[in-house]
Amino acid sequence: MQNTARKADAVVQTSPQGKEHLERKLKTRHLTMIAIGGTIGTGLFLASGATIHDAGPGGALAAYMIAGIMVYFLMTSLAEMAALIPISGSFSTYSARFVDPALGFAVGWNYWYNNAIILALELSASSLIMKYWFPNTPGIVWSASFLAIIFALNILSVKGYGEAEFWFSLIKVVTIIVFIAIGLLMIFGIMSGHTGGFENFTKGEAPFKGGLFAIFSVFMVVGFAFQGTEMVGVAAGESENPERDMPRSIKQIFWRILLFYVLAIFVIGALISYKDPNLLGGDLENIAVSPFTLVFKHAGFAFAAAAMNAVILTSVLSAGNSSLYVGSRVLWTLAEEGKAPRFLKKVSKGGVPVNAIYLTTLVGMLCFLTSLFGDGTVYNWLLNAAGLAGYLSWLSISVTHYRFRKAYKAQGRDMKDLPYVAKWFPLGPILATALCLVAMLGTNYGAFIGDKIDWYGIAVSYIGLPLFILGYLSYKITKKSKMVPLQECDFSRE
Repeated sequence: MQNTARKADAVVQTSPQGKEHLERKLKTRHLTMIAIGGTIGTGLFLASGATIHDAGPGGALAAYMIAGIMVYFLMTSLAEMAALIPISGSFSTYSARFVDPALGFAVGWNYWYNNAIILALELSASSLIMKYWFPNTPGIVWSASFLAIIFALNILSVKGYGEAEFWFSLIKVVTIIVFIAIGLLMIFGIMSGHTGGFENFTKGEAPFKGGLFAIFSVFMVVGFAFQGTEMVGVAAGESENPERDMPRSIKQIFWRILLFYVLAIFVIGALISYKDPNLLGGDLENIAVSPFTLVFKHAGFAFAAAAMNAVILTSVLSAGNSSLYVGSRVLWTLAEEGKAPRFLKKVSKGGVPVNAIYLTTLVGMLCFLTSLFGDGTVYNWLLNAAGLAGYLSWLSISVTHYRFRKAYKAQGRDMKDLPYVAKWFPLGPILATALCLVAMLGTNYGAFIGDKIDWYGIAVSYIGLPLFILGYLSYKITKKSKMVPLQECDFSRE
């Protein structure tokens, strides 16, 4: 036990080959909250009402459950690989080792760029949220202040980041639990503010407004809401005990997130009619019509709007905090593998990839500034280019896991030696791949079904796909990389 403790407290570890590693200071509770913090946010607190409005309460629940099945298989695939090979920047490295180095290059740069853009998005969101309390203060003051806080949390130590993320996420979790508890009490007539019962599930076209097509359309939105769970795989390289922590964290994450989402959607659907126009109005500038705020107000909480504004602010800061952390780790891994400039490999005495953090912060800040000047067109294009990045990362996880398992068996390795074995192989990764492709390619299906094809809408929505393909082909052509033979796949932990 003492040896394990000393290893966990090491700051910058060095392998026999003299390679520096990031410090292993993240515990199970940190890993669990990292993924929860990266997933539960404004998509649930603000945009969840729109899914009920569009597909009815039953349709929204069905869409969340289908997306939950997809995410379950993706996360168990990631857990199997990360428990055996815990490396920061995990799925880009796995793609390079078990599929093709060109895929690892494209996935890594794509995911780094995605997180830099999300950092910029959260900075913009924070300034809008603060207008609730300080309408006359320039938004850039708040964005700059929050960027400084997020940067400080990440640059000092990985433990500082982990602790901040734990408490940011805990606030969200407590809010959702309280919301669900109060909502259920109202549904069963124990608390005032609702007539009780489930009549909103049977009124009009409920529970399935619009049928299967509506569920399909909502599934596209719901898929984005679950993105962020894969962050825990990136943190594997800084876990104290990845063999134990990764499977445990990923299993807890899936069930908790699914429970939070499904129960929250159930409560909203039961308490607010899908016909209520307020369900379409929730956004950062109108917290008062967030489904959460409306339910709390019906329960008699006069301070609901201010409280939810504070909770949503912590969600935004949590997402920005996670994005800087994940982006910097992926960039550091790319540099370690020779797929990014060497100066990005620098690690501080505290075990933090400082140059990778500097560059990710700088790119996020520059992207944010594009939202302040002109009409925001450049910023919107950047956001849309990043929109498919999560799905592309998910695709890489499921495809890579299929090859990982095939290579493991081809090399005569014993399945009993795996710290964690994903269930339902190969059905799991195949089903996850199919659902992910449907969600990704159907993101803006509306552009194809009007009187005229909306070519501009298609270009904006899918610009991330050609950028990903360009990265893949450029590496493949310049480095002449090939698919890695199963017998040559690398299972080392370095």
